[in-house]
Amino acid sequence: MSEAKADNSSGGGRWIPLESNPEVLTKWAVKAGLIESQAHFEDIYGLDPELLGMVTQPVKAVILLFPITDPYEQRRRDEDAQIAANGQNAIDPTVFWIKQTISNACGTIALLHALINSDVTFAPESPIEKFIEICKDKTPDERAKILETTPLFANIHADAASGGQTAVPTDLDTDLHFTCFIQAPMPPSRETETPVSPEGMRIIELDGRRAGPIDRGPATKFLEDVAKFVRNTYVAHTASMHFSMIALCGGPSPE
Repeated sequence: MSEAKADNSSGGGRWIPLESNPEVLTKWAVKAGLIESQAHFEDIYGLDPELLGMVTQPVKAVILLFPITDPYEQRRRDEDAQIAANGQNAIDPTVFWIKQTISNACGTIALLHALINSDVTFAPESPIEKFIEICKDKTPDERAKILETTPLFANIHADAASGGQTAVPTDLDTDLHFTCFIQAPMPPSRETETPVSPEGMRIIELDGRRAGPIDRGPATKFLEDVAKFVRNTYVAHTASMHFSMIALCGGPSPE
């Protein structure tokens, strides 16, 4: 399965859709700078406890591919407006979020969100290390412009998009989209280096098409809590079967 185009109002161009495939995502991450022994991506085969139990722990992030429908778009607009008007739980200010301005780049943006916000090690002078350094103290919109103009990831994305199990589509318009879920402490724990109990961790959804990071509730058992949220918020509102979930897991790939 592949990804959807962005709200491309700023003219950020268009990339080839990225396939939702753990091997493809792991290769992308390693080319971008992930140390292979640190982490890998693997499929989440379902939302039931026995299938979640098959996923290698610890799970550091979850990437979801889902169908964009008219009802979803209305819920998205309503929720963004509600957050703008009424606010939400405070988000850890160290969470790294990028606005999406490039069509079909949501796979790369989800990967950046997952990797940069996880406790993994990157190779010195690697593309992702350089990107993090360039983006220091930049706004999400400024980071988006950097992603548009830097050559750091466009070629990695193109190689990954053409190296999956499905053929590159001739029509680059698609109604599927990637989002990412991470866990972060309630502020100001990370900034002050205050120890955080599991009860103090929160699920944060990072989607470049949204207005910013969104607090999705407690992350007592991160994978199980994300699965419950996805079931109730995404899967329950559509008859579509075009869903795919992939976990960023600690340690090298078992294969």
